[in-house]
Amino acid sequence: MIIGQAAIVSGVSQRMIRHYEKIGLIPAALRRDSGYRDYADTDVHRLRFIANARDLGFPIEDIRSLLALWDDRDRSSAEVKALAIARSDDIGRKAEALQALRRTLLDLAERCHGGERPECPIIDQLQEGKPKDDQRSRGMLKRRAVGHADRRGPAATGNPHEIVTNLQVKK
Repeated sequence: MIIGQAAIVSGVSQRMIRHYEKIGLIPAALRRDSGYRDYADTDVHRLRFIANARDLGFPIEDIRSLLALWDDRDRSSAEVKALAIARSDDIGRKAEALQALRRTLLDLAERCHGGERPECPIIDQLQEGKPKDDQRSRGMLKRRAVGHADRRGPAATGNPHEIVTNLQVKK
């Protein structure tokens, strides 16, 4: 089947099919005399596998490992389980970081009067980039837990392994 049909049947866009082919997640498709890619049912099945893995949040390198395990009939399910647990742990860390961000935003919104006055603790926090003295004990949220880096770079924090944002977390 041509790429458009493979995209419909697999639920993966044509662009992503080409990308997965380019990075080696699926084998290069055979070409018809017309030059169009020709995908077999096994290719579509592999594309569905990739799409399902992406839906579960697996990054490309883990999907590459999962595909290799899927292809290996003598695989150990322990390896598959280890990848799933590692991914679950990573998602858990990100969920905790997102909850901390949510608490911070709700705290800032709660302290903002939201009226006609120009005073706004949200703007103050964003402008100052540092916590108020009465909030220092609430703890810092590590940006790397959600995949962001301090814009000033690791040197600004003094520790390249501890990139910290200036937003406070409400407990």
